[in-house]
Amino acid sequence: MPAALLLRGPRTLDFETFDHPPLGPEEVRIRTLFSGVSAGTELSQYRGSNPFMAKRWDEASRLFRAADAPSWDYPVRNLGYEEAGEIVEVGRGVADLRPGQRVYGTWGHRTHHVAPREAVIGRLLPEGADPRIGIFSHIGAVALNGVHDAEIRIGDVVVVFGLGVPGQIAAQAAQASGAHVIAVDPVASRRETALRLGAAEALDPAAGSVAEIVKEKTGGRGADVAIEVSGVPAALAEAIRTVAYSARVVALGFFQGEARGLFLGEEFHHNRVQLVCSQISGVAPGASYRWSKPRLWQTAVRLQHEGRLDLLPLITEEVPFRQAPALFERLDRGDPDTLQTVLTFGGDE
Repeated sequence: MPAALLLRGPRTLDFETFDHPPLGPEEVRIRTLFSGVSAGTELSQYRGSNPFMAKRWDEASRLFRAADAPSWDYPVRNLGYEEAGEIVEVGRGVADLRPGQRVYGTWGHRTHHVAPREAVIGRLLPEGADPRIGIFSHIGAVALNGVHDAEIRIGDVVVVFGLGVPGQIAAQAAQASGAHVIAVDPVASRRETALRLGAAEALDPAAGSVAEIVKEKTGGRGADVAIEVSGVPAALAEAIRTVAYSARVVALGFFQGEARGLFLGEEFHHNRVQLVCSQISGVAPGASYRWSKPRLWQTAVRLQHEGRLDLLPLITEEVPFRQAPALFERLDRGDPDTLQTVLTFGGDE
């Protein structure tokens, strides 16, 4: 039976089965091959710490408001947003897609998915490509959006704080944009991965002040750009200290709860630091007439296929779909050497 992962309550995962619905004339049926697990957004849902699960998001005013019923309540059926699959059936009105073609997109941790033709036609994987590049379409777009928001100039010194999956992608994209990238993370294996995949330098924040080291390396000037990807307030505070006068800090990480430890009357104020939020729900306004979320998704896949981004080495573990509950338990406990985990669906029909 087709099945999907279901979050019944905080830290309580289960499976629910469903029937194959009949296809409409303009629909296609997809069998999932791989589904990436997000250690940020998905774990916030798993733990119940996501703001959508405590408050109601008012779309009209774009405010989180206290409410009896939050925007997301249990059971949660939208876990998973990094999928790759294969078309197994097309509707009678679909002439430009065929079974066997591979696609990427967002349809959750589930064995099968039915999608309208127009949602699939722009998300075909290149012929012969490893389908796993498709799981980086969304998280790759998040990182590319952050690099666009950074407005990097060739020759810039860019410091990336946090070398989880989005940080690793941001470091590669910044390097591909002509920057001298300094990667920062307390985990040695993550620093080693960043260096192997193109970063010029890597620093351990536990070994000394990153700001002071970067200032010394740049003759007292500081970094041209810092991209904070960990979602840790202390890292954002150090990123603000690290950049040059009137330079830019991009807050790309997902900060949850209160951000203690930000001393906004110090370097932020006296160095006129630009603090920019980057979030995939919208691209930079100045680029919005050229760039869109679909273009970012497509670019994340294309750059991998062309070899300009090398993201498959970020996959540290592949786990059968039926072992997803155990995987989430381990991710919740934390393993600093884990980067991208992937659910596989080879035998899950």
